[in-house]
Amino acid sequence: MKIIVVALLIAIVVALFTALLFLYRDRGRGKRVVWLLTIRVALSVTLVVILVVSYLMGWIGPRGIR
Repeated sequence: MKIIVVALLIAIVVALFTALLFLYRDRGRGKRVVWLLTIRVALSVTLVVILVVSYLMGWIGPRGIR
């Protein structure tokens, strides 16, 4: 469980900084920034869903992963 959460957090940060890079390079003319920010939002929603489901299944608790 820890590996999944950390991997998703790293993917979110990578997508955010890649979008920043394309924003700087494209000067706001391309659609790559919007696409990468959409991916970042989807990854964030996926992470929240995984955490909620894990809590409901008892895989994680208020004090961390069991």
